[in-house]
Amino acid sequence: MCDIGMPVVHKNVIYNCRIIIHNGKILLIRPKMWLANDGNYRELRYFTPWTKHRQWEEHFLPRMIRDITRQSTVPFGDAVVSTLDTCIGVELCEELFTPASPHVLMGLDGVEIFTNSSGSHHELRKLYRRVDLIKEATLKLGGIYLYANQQGCDGDRLYYDGCAMIAVNGRIVAQGSQFSLNDVEVVSATIDIEDVRSHRASSSRSFQAASAERYHRIEAPFALSSGQLDQVLDIPAAGSFALRYHTPEEEIALGPACWLWDYLRRSRTQGYFIPLSGGIDSCATSVIVYSMCRLVAEAATRADKQVIEDARRMTGEPPDSSYIPSDPREFANRIFYTCYMGTENSSEETRRRAKLLAEAIGSYHVDLNMDSVVTAIRQLFSFVTGVKPKFRANGGSSAENLALQNIQARLRMVLAYMFAQLLPWVRGKVGGLLVLGSANVDESLRGYLTKYDCSSADINPIGGISKTDLKRFIAYARDAFDLPILDSFLNAVPTAELEPITETYVQADEVDMGMTYDELSIFGRIRKIEKCGPYSMFTKLVHEWGSFLSPTQIAEKVKYFFFEHARNRHKMTTLTPAYHAESYSPDDNRYDLRPFLYPSRFPFQFRKIDEVAALLPDRSNISVTQEKAKV
Repeated sequence: MCDIGMPVVHKNVIYNCRIIIHNGKILLIRPKMWLANDGNYRELRYFTPWTKHRQWEEHFLPRMIRDITRQSTVPFGDAVVSTLDTCIGVELCEELFTPASPHVLMGLDGVEIFTNSSGSHHELRKLYRRVDLIKEATLKLGGIYLYANQQGCDGDRLYYDGCAMIAVNGRIVAQGSQFSLNDVEVVSATIDIEDVRSHRASSSRSFQAASAERYHRIEAPFALSSGQLDQVLDIPAAGSFALRYHTPEEEIALGPACWLWDYLRRSRTQGYFIPLSGGIDSCATSVIVYSMCRLVAEAATRADKQVIEDARRMTGEPPDSSYIPSDPREFANRIFYTCYMGTENSSEETRRRAKLLAEAIGSYHVDLNMDSVVTAIRQLFSFVTGVKPKFRANGGSSAENLALQNIQARLRMVLAYMFAQLLPWVRGKVGGLLVLGSANVDESLRGYLTKYDCSSADINPIGGISKTDLKRFIAYARDAFDLPILDSFLNAVPTAELEPITETYVQADEVDMGMTYDELSIFGRIRKIEKCGPYSMFTKLVHEWGSFLSPTQIAEKVKYFFFEHARNRHKMTTLTPAYHAESYSPDDNRYDLRPFLYPSRFPFQFRKIDEVAALLPDRSNISVTQEKAKV
C-alpha cells in the first residue's frame, strides 16, 4: 500500500491530498483539513481546507487516470481504510500540530495505524517538539504512528530535515537520519498489532470510544500481516531503541551544510565564494562549507553514485572521469573560494586568521588590498563636491564617518561578485560561483549591516542563526573537525574594521550596536515568538531583568532596540535569502511579514514605558545588597 501526496481538483476546488493506493487501485483520496498558514507557510494561497469532517463523496477520476486504474469514481473525504487485520487512518503534516488532531477521533473509532507524510522544516532545537507530539499521539490513545518527513532544500530558505519515525504506544521504535545527502531513505520496524489492542483496554478509553462518532470505512481486501503462526519475527524489546538527538552545534554543522549542497547541485554552479574577513561570522560560514565537503567525502566513501556524479560535474571532470571526492580539503580546494579584502583599517591579526583558516579547510584563497579602489571613490566625491569627508577619529562628523565605512563595505560586495565570476576562469575552469553572505540573525534584527554590502549575496547559511549559537558551533567544530585555528576566532573581539584603529580606539560590534548579542537574542524572541511590542516587552523584562537592572535602565534598552529595529527595518526587504534556523528570524520575504516603515520613536508606547518605569521600585540595588550580605 502506498500513501502519495499531490494536489487534487475536486468539484473545481483545489485540495492538498494524500492518495492511498493498493495494487494499482486508488482506495481513498484524503484531503487536508487543517492548513498551515503562518510562519513560513501560506497553504491558503493555493489550497482550500476540507471542512466536511467525517464525511466523504464520490470523486470522478480524469480520463487519463481511469485508463490506468480502470476506476471511474473513488472515495474522496475524511474516511479511513479497513484491511483484513487492522484499520488505517491518514493525518497530514500540520494536523499533528493542531490542538484537536484528527488522530484522536480516528483512534477512538478503532483506527490502529496512523500515517503522516509531512513537510516539517528544520529549526534549531525543534526535533524535541516533533518527537513529543508523535509520542503523545499514541501514548494516551494507543496506536502505531508512521511519520515520514521530506528531506532536502525546498528551493527556498527552508531545509526539511527528514528524521522519519515509527512510534508504538508512546515510544519510538525506529528513526531515520535527520540530516543526510541521500535522496531516499527507508525506515522500517516489525511491530505487534496486539500491543495496540492491549494498550487500549482501559475503562476510561473504552467509555469515550463507545460514544465516538463513526468514520466511513473503505474496505480493502488485503492484510498487512501474513497470518502465519509458524513464522517467528524479531521484535525489539520495549525500551531497547535509543532515540537520537543532535546538539544545536551539530545541527548547525549538518543542516546548513546539507542545504548548501542541495542548493549547489540543483543550481548547477561550480562552487561558493565568500569574502573571508577574519571575523567569526565569515569563519562560521566557511566552516559550514567545510562541513558540507566532509559530508560529500563521507557519501563518496560509501559509493553514493548521485553525490559522486554531482561532485564530478561541479569540479569540471569529464564524463569518463574516475574522480572520487574522498578528501574534504581537496574537494574544498576545487569548489570553495575565499578572499580577504583588506584596507588601511584592517589589522594584520584578521588577515593572518583568514589565511590560516583557508589553509586549514583547504579553500582556494586570495588576499588583496582594496585601498586604491576606496581612495578612487573618495577622490571622485571630493572632485565633484569640493569637500573631503573624514573619519570621526580624524575630526569628521557622524555622517562622514558612516559614509566612509559604507564605501568600504559596498565595494567589497562589488569585488566579491567580480571575483566569483572570474576566479574559476583564472584556474582554467568554466562557470561561476555563488556568493555567500555571512550576516547573523541578531545583526539583521538590529539592522547592524550596510545595505548592499557583503551581507548582500546569493544565499546565506547563517542568516537564521544567533551569534551566541555560532560561537558555540565554532567551539564544537574546533574539536570535531580538528581545526585548532578556530580558537583565535573565539577569543577575538567582533569588529567590522571599517574605522581607523588608534591607540585609544578599536571598533567593536557590541559597542557600535549599543547592546550585546545575548540581549539581541532575547529581544528577538520576545518580539517575534511572544508577539510583544515595546510596552509589552518592557513589562515582561521588568520581571526577568529587574534583579540586576533598574526599571529605567530596562526601559532605555527596550526603547533603543525598537528604535534601531524600526529605522533599519527597510534593510530586511533586500536581505539575502538565508537558511531558516531560528524562530525569531526577521526575514521579510515569507516569515516576518511586517511593514518596513515604522514610526521609529513609537511616541505612545515609549511615553507609557517612561511613565510606568518612573513608578516602579528599583530592585536591582536590593538584590546586590542581599548578595553581599550572603557573602
